[in-house]
Amino acid sequence: MKTTFKVLFILMLCFFGASQEVIAQKQNDYFKKSGDSIQNGGIKVIPITTPKGIFNVWTKKIGNNPKIKLLLLNGGPGATHEYFECFENFLPAEGIEIIYYDQLGCGNSDNPNDVALWDLSRYVEEVEQVRKALNLDSSNFYLLGHSWGGILAMEYALKYQHNMKGLIISNMMSSCPEYGKYADDVLAKQMNPNVLAEIKKIEAAKDFSNPRYMELLIPNFYEKHILRFPSKDWPEPVSRSFAKINQSLYVTMQGPSEFGISGKLELWDRKADLKTITIPTLVIGAKYDTMDPKHMEEMSKLVQNGTYLFCPKGSHMDFYDDQKVYFGGLIPFLKK
Repeated sequence: MKTTFKVLFILMLCFFGASQEVIAQKQNDYFKKSGDSIQNGGIKVIPITTPKGIFNVWTKKIGNNPKIKLLLLNGGPGATHEYFECFENFLPAEGIEIIYYDQLGCGNSDNPNDVALWDLSRYVEEVEQVRKALNLDSSNFYLLGHSWGGILAMEYALKYQHNMKGLIISNMMSSCPEYGKYADDVLAKQMNPNVLAEIKKIEAAKDFSNPRYMELLIPNFYEKHILRFPSKDWPEPVSRSFAKINQSLYVTMQGPSEFGISGKLELWDRKADLKTITIPTLVIGAKYDTMDPKHMEEMSKLVQNGTYLFCPKGSHMDFYDDQKVYFGGLIPFLKK
Protein backbone atom coordinates (compact mmCIF):
# COMPACT_ATOMS: atom_id res chain seq x y z
CA MET A 1 0.00 0.00 0.00
CA LYS A 2 2.80 2.38 0.95
CA THR A 3 4.66 1.48 -2.25
CA THR A 4 1.58 2.21 -4.36
CA PHE A 5 1.12 5.58 -2.66
CA LYS A 6 4.80 6.37 -3.19
CA VAL A 7 4.54 5.56 -6.91
CA LEU A 8 1.41 7.68 -7.26
CA PHE A 9 3.11 10.56 -5.46
CA ILE A 10 6.12 10.38 -7.77
CA LEU A 11 3.84 10.25 -10.83
CA MET A 12 1.94 13.28 -9.57
CA LEU A 13 5.17 15.21 -9.09
CA CYS A 14 6.30 14.28 -12.59
CA PHE A 15 2.95 15.33 -14.08
CA PHE A 16 2.96 18.62 -12.18
CA GLY A 17 6.52 19.32 -13.25
CA ALA A 18 5.70 18.54 -16.89
CA SER A 19 2.61 20.77 -16.73
CA GLN A 20 4.67 23.64 -15.36
CA GLU A 21 7.19 23.16 -18.17
CA VAL A 22 4.38 23.28 -20.76
CA ILE A 23 2.97 26.47 -19.20
CA ALA A 24 6.42 28.05 -19.11
CA GLN A 25 7.02 27.08 -22.74
CA LYS A 26 3.68 28.60 -23.81
CA GLN A 27 4.56 31.82 -21.98
CA ASN A 28 7.97 31.88 -23.68
CA ASP A 29 6.31 31.38 -27.07
CA TYR A 30 3.75 34.11 -26.37
CA PHE A 31 6.36 36.68 -25.38
CA LYS A 32 9.10 35.64 -27.81
CA LYS A 33 10.85 38.38 -29.73
CA SER A 34 10.30 38.89 -33.42
CA GLY A 35 12.86 37.85 -36.00
CA ASP A 36 13.63 41.48 -36.83
CA SER A 37 17.15 42.76 -36.23
CA ILE A 38 15.74 45.63 -34.16
CA GLN A 39 12.91 45.08 -31.69
CA ASN A 40 10.27 47.84 -31.88
CA GLY A 41 7.56 46.66 -29.50
CA GLY A 42 5.53 44.83 -32.12
CA ILE A 43 4.75 47.95 -34.15
CA LYS A 44 4.17 47.64 -37.87
CA VAL A 45 3.34 50.59 -40.09
CA ILE A 46 1.38 49.42 -43.11
CA PRO A 47 1.08 51.32 -46.42
CA ILE A 48 -2.54 51.47 -47.55
CA THR A 49 -3.59 52.09 -51.14
CA THR A 50 -6.56 54.44 -51.49
CA PRO A 51 -8.23 56.32 -54.37
CA LYS A 52 -6.29 59.39 -53.20
CA GLY A 53 -2.88 57.75 -52.97
CA ILE A 54 -0.87 55.70 -50.48
CA PHE A 55 -1.01 56.43 -46.75
CA ASN A 56 0.37 54.67 -43.68
CA VAL A 57 -1.65 53.12 -40.88
CA TRP A 58 -0.24 52.10 -37.50
CA THR A 59 -0.53 48.67 -35.87
CA LYS A 60 0.97 47.11 -32.75
CA LYS A 61 1.04 43.42 -31.86
CA ILE A 62 1.11 42.15 -28.27
CA GLY A 63 2.03 38.49 -27.90
CA ASN A 64 2.24 35.55 -30.29
CA ASN A 65 -0.46 32.96 -30.80
CA PRO A 66 -0.71 31.21 -34.17
CA LYS A 67 -4.33 30.19 -33.47
CA ILE A 68 -5.86 33.35 -31.95
CA LYS A 69 -5.00 36.77 -33.37
CA LEU A 70 -7.48 39.46 -32.34
CA LEU A 71 -7.55 42.63 -34.45
CA LEU A 72 -9.32 45.53 -32.71
CA LEU A 73 -11.43 48.13 -34.54
CA ASN A 74 -11.99 51.28 -32.49
CA GLY A 75 -15.16 53.33 -32.49
CA GLY A 76 -15.90 57.00 -32.78
CA PRO A 77 -15.68 57.16 -35.70
CA GLY A 78 -12.32 58.84 -35.33
CA ALA A 79 -11.18 57.70 -31.87
CA THR A 80 -7.99 55.65 -31.35
CA HIS A 81 -6.90 52.16 -30.32
CA GLU A 82 -5.89 53.52 -26.91
CA TYR A 83 -9.19 52.98 -25.13
CA PHE A 84 -8.69 49.23 -25.67
CA GLU A 85 -5.63 49.21 -23.41
CA CYS A 86 -7.58 47.52 -20.59
CA PHE A 87 -7.55 44.37 -22.74
CA GLU A 88 -3.90 43.98 -21.73
CA ASN A 89 -4.98 43.11 -18.18
CA PHE A 90 -7.02 40.13 -19.40
CA LEU A 91 -6.00 38.65 -22.76
CA PRO A 92 -2.19 38.14 -22.53
CA ALA A 93 -2.65 36.00 -19.41
CA GLU A 94 -4.82 33.73 -21.57
CA GLY A 95 -2.28 33.59 -24.39
CA ILE A 96 -4.48 35.61 -26.75
CA GLU A 97 -2.63 37.76 -29.25
CA ILE A 98 -3.87 41.37 -29.46
CA ILE A 99 -3.38 43.65 -32.44
CA TYR A 100 -4.02 47.36 -31.98
CA TYR A 101 -4.82 49.30 -35.14
CA ASP A 102 -5.48 52.98 -35.76
CA GLN A 103 -7.67 53.35 -38.84
CA LEU A 104 -6.75 55.98 -41.43
CA GLY A 105 -7.37 59.42 -39.93
CA CYS A 106 -7.09 58.07 -36.38
CA GLY A 107 -4.39 58.23 -33.71
CA ASN A 108 -0.91 57.33 -34.92
CA SER A 109 -1.98 56.70 -38.52
CA ASP A 110 -1.82 59.25 -41.33
CA ASN A 111 -4.57 61.84 -41.49
CA PRO A 112 -5.11 62.91 -45.13
CA ASN A 113 -7.69 65.53 -44.06
CA ASP A 114 -9.85 64.52 -47.01
CA VAL A 115 -13.52 63.78 -46.28
CA ALA A 116 -13.75 61.79 -49.52
CA LEU A 117 -11.73 59.07 -47.75
CA TRP A 118 -14.16 58.89 -44.81
CA ASP A 119 -16.16 56.16 -46.51
CA LEU A 120 -17.34 52.79 -45.19
CA SER A 121 -16.55 50.73 -48.29
CA ARG A 122 -13.05 52.22 -48.45
CA TYR A 123 -12.45 51.36 -44.79
CA VAL A 124 -13.49 47.76 -45.52
CA GLU A 125 -10.76 47.53 -48.17
CA GLU A 126 -8.33 49.13 -45.72
CA VAL A 127 -9.01 46.38 -43.16
CA GLU A 128 -8.44 43.77 -45.87
CA GLN A 129 -5.07 45.33 -46.72
CA VAL A 130 -4.14 45.32 -43.03
CA ARG A 131 -5.16 41.65 -42.76
CA LYS A 132 -2.91 40.69 -45.65
CA ALA A 133 0.04 42.70 -44.33
CA LEU A 134 -0.25 41.00 -40.92
CA ASN A 135 -0.62 37.50 -42.44
CA LEU A 136 -3.98 36.87 -40.78
CA ASP A 137 -6.22 34.13 -42.21
CA SER A 138 -9.16 31.85 -41.52
CA SER A 139 -7.06 29.69 -39.19
CA ASN A 140 -6.41 32.48 -36.68
CA PHE A 141 -8.08 35.81 -37.54
CA TYR A 142 -10.65 37.17 -35.10
CA LEU A 143 -12.04 40.66 -35.66
CA LEU A 144 -13.53 42.70 -32.81
CA GLY A 145 -15.33 45.90 -33.72
CA HIS A 146 -16.65 48.24 -31.04
CA SER A 147 -19.29 50.91 -31.77
CA TRP A 148 -18.47 52.36 -35.22
CA GLY A 149 -15.86 49.59 -35.37
CA GLY A 150 -18.78 47.17 -35.09
CA ILE A 151 -20.32 48.61 -38.26
CA LEU A 152 -16.97 48.23 -40.00
CA ALA A 153 -16.56 44.67 -38.68
CA MET A 154 -20.02 43.64 -39.89
CA GLU A 155 -19.46 45.18 -43.29
CA TYR A 156 -16.05 43.52 -43.56
CA ALA A 157 -17.43 40.11 -42.55
CA LEU A 158 -20.25 40.34 -45.10
CA LYS A 159 -17.63 40.59 -47.83
CA TYR A 160 -14.60 38.77 -46.46
CA GLN A 161 -15.76 36.25 -43.85
CA HIS A 162 -13.92 33.50 -45.76
CA ASN A 163 -10.72 35.08 -44.42
CA MET A 164 -11.89 34.98 -40.79
CA LYS A 165 -12.06 32.53 -37.90
CA GLY A 166 -14.53 34.54 -35.82
CA LEU A 167 -16.31 37.87 -35.40
CA ILE A 168 -17.09 39.94 -32.31
CA ILE A 169 -19.62 42.78 -32.62
CA SER A 170 -19.31 44.85 -29.48
CA ASN A 171 -21.98 47.43 -28.60
CA MET A 172 -23.29 48.17 -32.07
CA MET A 173 -26.68 47.64 -33.68
CA SER A 174 -27.04 46.38 -37.26
CA SER A 175 -29.33 49.24 -38.30
CA CYS A 176 -28.61 52.95 -37.92
CA PRO A 177 -32.29 53.90 -38.43
CA GLU A 178 -33.20 51.60 -35.54
CA TYR A 179 -30.37 53.08 -33.49
CA GLY A 180 -31.79 56.56 -34.13
CA LYS A 181 -35.25 55.40 -33.13
CA TYR A 182 -33.90 53.89 -29.88
CA ALA A 183 -32.13 57.17 -29.10
CA ASP A 184 -35.36 59.16 -29.60
CA ASP A 185 -37.89 56.74 -28.14
CA VAL A 186 -35.92 55.37 -25.19
CA LEU A 187 -32.77 57.27 -24.27
CA ALA A 188 -34.14 60.79 -24.78
CA LYS A 189 -37.22 59.99 -22.70
CA GLN A 190 -35.03 58.91 -19.78
CA MET A 191 -33.51 62.37 -19.63
CA ASN A 192 -34.76 65.32 -17.60
CA PRO A 193 -37.21 67.12 -19.99
CA ASN A 194 -35.70 70.53 -19.26
CA VAL A 195 -32.19 69.26 -19.96
CA LEU A 196 -33.33 67.54 -23.16
CA ALA A 197 -35.09 70.70 -24.34
CA GLU A 198 -31.91 72.74 -23.87
CA ILE A 199 -29.81 70.12 -25.68
CA LYS A 200 -32.27 70.06 -28.58
CA LYS A 201 -32.23 73.86 -28.74
CA ILE A 202 -28.44 73.90 -29.05
CA GLU A 203 -28.55 71.20 -31.71
CA ALA A 204 -31.27 73.00 -33.67
CA ALA A 205 -29.05 76.07 -33.75
CA LYS A 206 -26.09 73.86 -34.79
CA ASP A 207 -24.16 75.47 -31.95
CA PHE A 208 -22.17 72.33 -31.20
CA SER A 209 -19.07 74.23 -30.08
CA ASN A 210 -21.06 75.85 -27.30
CA PRO A 211 -19.43 74.71 -23.99
CA ARG A 212 -22.91 74.34 -22.53
CA TYR A 213 -23.55 71.42 -24.92
CA MET A 214 -20.94 69.19 -23.28
CA GLU A 215 -21.82 70.55 -19.83
CA LEU A 216 -25.25 69.05 -20.35
CA LEU A 217 -24.25 65.88 -22.16
CA ILE A 218 -21.50 64.65 -19.84
CA PRO A 219 -23.56 64.20 -16.64
CA ASN A 220 -26.90 63.51 -18.31
CA PHE A 221 -25.85 61.23 -21.16
CA TYR A 222 -22.18 60.21 -21.19
CA GLU A 223 -21.99 59.20 -17.53
CA LYS A 224 -25.24 57.23 -17.87
CA HIS A 225 -24.81 55.54 -21.26
CA ILE A 226 -21.21 55.82 -22.49
CA LEU A 227 -19.18 54.99 -19.37
CA ARG A 228 -20.90 54.74 -16.02
CA PHE A 229 -18.31 56.49 -13.84
CA PRO A 230 -18.06 60.21 -13.03
CA SER A 231 -16.15 61.63 -15.99
CA LYS A 232 -13.40 62.86 -13.67
CA ASP A 233 -12.77 59.20 -12.80
CA TRP A 234 -12.80 57.86 -16.35
CA PRO A 235 -9.80 55.58 -17.04
CA GLU A 236 -6.90 57.51 -18.48
CA PRO A 237 -6.78 55.52 -21.77
CA VAL A 238 -10.41 56.50 -22.43
CA SER A 239 -9.81 60.19 -21.79
CA ARG A 240 -6.61 60.08 -23.85
CA SER A 241 -8.36 58.42 -26.79
CA PHE A 242 -11.40 60.70 -26.71
CA ALA A 243 -9.19 63.79 -26.59
CA LYS A 244 -7.72 62.76 -29.95
CA ILE A 245 -10.98 62.15 -31.84
CA ASN A 246 -10.81 63.28 -35.45
CA GLN A 247 -13.82 65.60 -35.54
CA SER A 248 -13.87 65.72 -39.34
CA LEU A 249 -14.18 61.94 -39.52
CA TYR A 250 -16.68 61.82 -36.67
CA VAL A 251 -19.03 64.46 -38.06
CA THR A 252 -18.80 63.16 -41.64
CA MET A 253 -19.80 59.63 -40.65
CA GLN A 254 -21.84 60.07 -37.46
CA GLY A 255 -23.08 63.64 -37.70
CA PRO A 256 -22.64 66.32 -35.02
CA SER A 257 -25.49 65.20 -32.75
CA GLU A 258 -25.00 62.66 -29.96
CA PHE A 259 -28.57 61.40 -30.43
CA GLY A 260 -28.69 58.96 -33.32
CA ILE A 261 -26.84 59.29 -36.61
CA SER A 262 -27.17 62.00 -39.26
CA GLY A 263 -23.96 61.64 -41.27
CA LYS A 264 -23.03 59.24 -44.08
CA LEU A 265 -24.13 56.29 -41.94
CA GLU A 266 -27.65 57.61 -41.35
CA LEU A 267 -29.35 55.02 -43.56
CA TRP A 268 -26.90 52.15 -43.07
CA ASP A 269 -28.85 48.95 -42.36
CA ARG A 270 -27.49 45.40 -42.64
CA LYS A 271 -29.95 43.62 -40.37
CA ALA A 272 -31.49 41.63 -43.22
CA ASP A 273 -28.04 40.49 -44.38
CA LEU A 274 -26.82 39.07 -41.06
CA LYS A 275 -28.24 35.66 -42.01
CA THR A 276 -25.41 35.28 -44.53
CA ILE A 277 -22.73 35.41 -41.82
CA THR A 278 -21.76 31.80 -41.09
CA ILE A 279 -18.59 32.14 -38.99
CA PRO A 280 -18.78 32.00 -35.17
CA THR A 281 -20.04 35.40 -34.03
CA LEU A 282 -20.25 36.90 -30.55
CA VAL A 283 -22.56 39.90 -30.11
CA ILE A 284 -22.07 41.95 -26.93
CA GLY A 285 -24.73 44.25 -25.51
CA ALA A 286 -25.23 46.07 -22.22
CA LYS A 287 -28.18 47.23 -20.15
CA TYR A 288 -27.28 50.93 -20.11
CA ASP A 289 -25.75 51.13 -23.60
CA THR A 290 -26.56 53.79 -26.18
CA MET A 291 -27.44 50.76 -28.33
CA ASP A 292 -30.57 48.66 -27.78
CA PRO A 293 -29.48 45.42 -26.02
CA LYS A 294 -32.58 43.60 -27.30
CA HIS A 295 -31.66 44.45 -30.88
CA MET A 296 -28.16 43.09 -30.29
CA GLU A 297 -29.55 39.89 -28.79
CA GLU A 298 -31.66 39.50 -31.93
CA MET A 299 -28.53 39.97 -34.06
CA SER A 300 -26.93 36.97 -32.36
CA LYS A 301 -29.90 34.88 -33.52
CA LEU A 302 -29.92 36.23 -37.06
CA VAL A 303 -26.34 35.16 -37.82
CA GLN A 304 -25.98 31.42 -38.41
CA ASN A 305 -23.55 30.67 -35.60
CA GLY A 306 -24.15 33.37 -33.03
CA THR A 307 -23.76 33.84 -29.27
CA TYR A 308 -25.02 36.73 -27.17
CA LEU A 309 -23.22 38.23 -24.18
CA PHE A 310 -25.22 40.61 -21.98
CA CYS A 311 -23.46 42.93 -19.53
CA PRO A 312 -26.03 43.82 -16.82
CA LYS A 313 -23.92 46.57 -15.25
CA GLY A 314 -22.41 47.86 -18.47
CA SER A 315 -22.88 50.77 -20.83
CA HIS A 316 -21.37 51.54 -24.24
CA MET A 317 -17.86 50.90 -22.86
CA ASP A 318 -18.74 47.81 -20.86
CA PHE A 319 -15.18 46.52 -21.05
CA TYR A 320 -14.57 49.14 -18.35
CA ASP A 321 -17.80 49.34 -16.35
CA ASP A 322 -18.67 45.61 -16.47
CA GLN A 323 -15.26 44.03 -16.99
CA LYS A 324 -15.91 40.75 -15.17
CA VAL A 325 -18.84 39.85 -17.42
CA TYR A 326 -17.32 41.29 -20.62
CA PHE A 327 -14.02 39.43 -20.47
CA GLY A 328 -15.64 36.44 -18.79
CA GLY A 329 -17.59 35.98 -22.03
CA LEU A 330 -15.05 37.17 -24.58
CA ILE A 331 -12.16 34.96 -23.49
CA PRO A 332 -14.05 31.61 -23.66
CA PHE A 333 -15.43 32.58 -27.08
CA LEU A 334 -11.93 33.21 -28.42
CA LYS A 335 -10.46 30.07 -26.87
CA LYS A 336 -13.38 27.84 -27.87
